[in-house]
Amino acid sequence: MRVVFMGTPDFSVPALDAIHAAHEVGCVYTQPPRPAGRGKKDRPSPVQARAEALGLLVRHPVSLKEAEAQAAFAALNADVAVVVAYGLILPQAVLDAPRFGCLNIHASLLPRWRGAAPIHRAIMAGDAETGVCIMQMDAGLDTGPVLLREATPITERDTTARLHDRLSDMGARLIMQALSQLNSLVPHPQPTVGVTYAEKIDKSEARIDWAQPAEGVARQIRALSPFPGAWCDSPAGRLKLLDARAVAGNGAPGEVLDGLTIACGTGAVQVLTVQREGKRASDAEAFLNGHRFAPGTVLGG
Repeated sequence: MRVVFMGTPDFSVPALDAIHAAHEVGCVYTQPPRPAGRGKKDRPSPVQARAEALGLLVRHPVSLKEAEAQAAFAALNADVAVVVAYGLILPQAVLDAPRFGCLNIHASLLPRWRGAAPIHRAIMAGDAETGVCIMQMDAGLDTGPVLLREATPITERDTTARLHDRLSDMGARLIMQALSQLNSLVPHPQPTVGVTYAEKIDKSEARIDWAQPAEGVARQIRALSPFPGAWCDSPAGRLKLLDARAVAGNGAPGEVLDGLTIACGTGAVQVLTVQREGKRASDAEAFLNGHRFAPGTVLGG
């Protein structure tokens, strides 16, 4: 099949690789390069970098609203467009241009967690499972009918980083299945009940409130790992906490009980991975070798 691929972050790259290996990729659309790093030089998106390494044509328009951009898209004569965390709204003219329309790889079990941050929100909410849906796109926000879906459990060991990689690989596998069965797949309209929206993560959500129950604090830490990283103040400076689990324990909120076990409003969290400002992340044992807090120390939120 002749495919137009539309994606931007690391999450999209496995799908691009899988499609490139089996189909003709007529063009790759991605977000324009953005300033990044200490020098704030323009850096291409992960999808652009991978597409160029594969020798593929790359376009990164700022918008697809103009007639000229829509005509250029239509001129690609694609059988289908595959969209994975692209970051631009697709006008109806773009949605209608490919023979089989536009398929989206979405990292949730729709209609739960439509929107920008489904992986973070699923962990933060304590969902027992999540998954990937292959959706036929329409003009709404993740509202189109679902062609394929697959679920995976969310465990207490899942950070957003770990779940991101698992769902990314799952999405690549499912889109290949969808492309091979396009003539026979039956679109299933999404239920009208159970709709939730995964709002973009705001950095203000990253500050830890130790007065909250331990389960919620542990989920916040895992959901915001690696970015933006849940944080607290400590005698060693501001700490990003990147992995944790809820454990038994009693004390004042924020009180160090032992090592990096911190009391919460109810219960406690055992911090497993931590990062000081300007330093690399380390496991708790390595951190405590140089920065052991006396029991009774209270960490700020």
